[in-house]
Amino acid sequence: MKRMMITVILALVLAFSLAGAGLAADPTAGLLDKSGPLVGKQQTVCPVQGGKINKNLYVDYQGQRVYFCCPECLPIFKKNPEAYLKRMEREGVTPEKVPAAN
Repeated sequence: MKRMMITVILALVLAFSLAGAGLAADPTAGLLDKSGPLVGKQQTVCPVQGGKINKNLYVDYQGQRVYFCCPECLPIFKKNPEAYLKRMEREGVTPEKVPAAN
């Protein structure tokens, strides 16, 4: 019984150690872009309806590219883009920068 208890405790210590090592490996993973400053998470949902974004549906606004789930969302966003961008910011989402023209 004592041996079993020691085995369980050692297994738990090992499991927590491995979990902690994974978290400590890179706590900023996904928060740094190639230039180094902290940025929010990538946009994956439409700011208007919350659906999955379609990378072919977007609006470029003040140097930022905002993606949408359907064509109907674009004119809704354009009526009040600042409100949607502020919501995205509160949610920790940073829109992509508009690609430079070739």
